Amino acid sequence: MGLALVPLQAEQFRFSYVKGDKFRILSVVQEDVYINRRLTHQAEILNRIAVTITDVSANGTGRHDAIFQTSERTSSVAGWGSFSWSREYRSVFDRDPLGRYTIGKEYYMPVVRDVPLFPDRELAPGDIWSAPGEEVHDFRDSFGIVEPYRIPFVAHYTYVGTQPYQGKDYPTFTVRYTIFYEGPPVRGTLYPLRIMGSSDQSVYWSKELGQPAAYRETFRIVIELSNGQTVEYRGTARADLYEAEPMNREQVAQDIQKALSGEKIENTSVRVSEEGVVISLENIQFEAESAVLLPSEQQKLRQIAQILQKYPDRDLLIAGHTALAGTAQGRHRLSEERARAVADFLLTLGVRRPEQVITRGYGAERPIADNSTEAGRSKNRRVEIILLEN
Repeated sequence: MGLALVPLQAEQFRFSYVKGDKFRILSVVQEDVYINRRLTHQAEILNRIAVTITDVSANGTGRHDAIFQTSERTSSVAGWGSFSWSREYRSVFDRDPLGRYTIGKEYYMPVVRDVPLFPDRELAPGDIWSAPGEEVHDFRDSFGIVEPYRIPFVAHYTYVGTQPYQGKDYPTFTVRYTIFYEGPPVRGTLYPLRIMGSSDQSVYWSKELGQPAAYRETFRIVIELSNGQTVEYRGTARADLYEAEPMNREQVAQDIQKALSGEKIENTSVRVSEEGVVISLENIQFEAESAVLLPSEQQKLRQIAQILQKYPDRDLLIAGHTALAGTAQGRHRLSEERARAVADFLLTLGVRRPEQVITRGYGAERPIADNSTEAGRSKNRRVEIILLEN
């Protein structure tokens, strides 16, 4: 008697959405940066994406309201340190069950669109298909190009079957595409003359969630500039999706305030904000005109670290603020350095993983007291530790 063959399971991939659903995606990019073929530095870019499905149409298309927060850190002699806040983008877009975007031309995010894009049929392991996609880049800071910069490509897909990822089996497909794009000239400024590159991804699909649970990518991008120089990025990217648990902000704030009072930690306060729960360290002490924490402040942070460890799933934003003194540029730089000093100290205590901590300097943009008095200036010289909602 012959052996019966077990047929390979076919899958029909579809995005599915439920109105009111919230989730977040954490993406980490690690890259080597070359200028004229010489390695100049290594960078790590953190993208925190918070998404709410605000509506679902009759055909299953989901309306996405998304916030994209980007931060970055670079390698140095001292190591990597914490991530510094870079930009925040808001995007509103529709995505249909096959993965096709409908999005306004004014939006910079997401960078990669119409990937994945599925055929309207079942797929068996080994099946292949191709579909157009697009990368959209923000070149405002690099080249002064004010509109989102669009690069078309054709993506090639292979459904490889079920594969394990972090202890669970997922239907998995690969995505590969190459880029060769010659953009229009921009008169009187430095601009990308030619962009070439490639992307090779593995996508792990969650049938329960109706979207990717994770992906892994290897990429290379080469930009030939109008002045004859080349800039090259080589690296890897990974992303994981998390369903966002709502935070009871009022209760968390009450619990933290009780803990601060019990530890008798002075010059601290707690409040609820749009971002989450804020622990404000007012009149925080550094060495004069520096970002070197005094020993008394380090001890205060050790006590606060014990409180933060009760909320390990909440990412942290460390925000630095100054009083109204000196120049705006100097205030901003000092506030960034002081926020980074607090973040790096907390990281040495093991409070969070590096990708869970972001720093941002506000200078004197957000005073909480009158800068015309010494008491007010003392309150404004503060660092805030924010437990984020997403």
